[in-house]
Amino acid sequence: MIIGIDIGGSTTKIIGQDGGTLKKPLFVRATDPVASLFGAFGKFVDEHALELADIERIMVTGVGSSYITRPIYGLPTHKVDEFAAIGLGGLALSGLDNAIIVSMGTGTAIVRADKFSSAHIGGTAIGGGTILGLASRMLNVRQIDTITEMASHGNLHNVDLMVGDIFKDVMESLSPDTTASNFGKLSDTATPNDIALGILNMVFQSIGMTARFALLNHNINDMVLTGNLSTFKECREVFNALKKFFDMNFVIPKFSEFATALGAALSNKSGGTA
Repeated sequence: MIIGIDIGGSTTKIIGQDGGTLKKPLFVRATDPVASLFGAFGKFVDEHALELADIERIMVTGVGSSYITRPIYGLPTHKVDEFAAIGLGGLALSGLDNAIIVSMGTGTAIVRADKFSSAHIGGTAIGGGTILGLASRMLNVRQIDTITEMASHGNLHNVDLMVGDIFKDVMESLSPDTTASNFGKLSDTATPNDIALGILNMVFQSIGMTARFALLNHNINDMVLTGNLSTFKECREVFNALKKFFDMNFVIPKFSEFATALGAALSNKSGGTA
């Protein structure tokens, strides 16, 4: 078995590939990258009843991989370029041969990938870190599960200025419910739930438009959404709305949050050795 581990800024994801079979992945939350790696590895080995002898090698990637300086439990351990892992994992999960991969984590990275190579083409500093920071300051809430639960009961019309609020005539290209200004109509009666939804909507709209421009620049029509934020209901809703206005296709594959870890596992051993 080959183990792929993505050590991110707030979570560590791990997945195993045994021949053509994927072992059920998992993730742990921890602020210390080394602690999170060993925590995830130990939990994964225990849940799948593995022995160290069952593992051929371990491939690590992500911002926290720079802290790994020696082999993990004496097993061959190799570092993989994060953008290469994003591209490989996104294509593998989606079944596409050519796509823009949008990896939504603490920030957002955008990678152009095909079956021959992957290239980092940009991104945005907006992501999960933005959600947590704004929610902490505006709502005094720091847990992402609490934020999404609050947002499920929110009303954007109490937060965002909509096209219908400023244009009396019907616009052919934009519906009245299209956001004209994020937080542009924040009312005194807006509830914490409304604000939570406004934060999520602003983040996903910003990421979505950035990704849309990436599609145009590279003449590609397929986009794969990966990373923790890709599993949010609000993410799918925003990208479905963008799809109505633009000629683009997006895919959120199964295990999308583990795409980078899978990409690491699929990489060859050309990367650095811990």
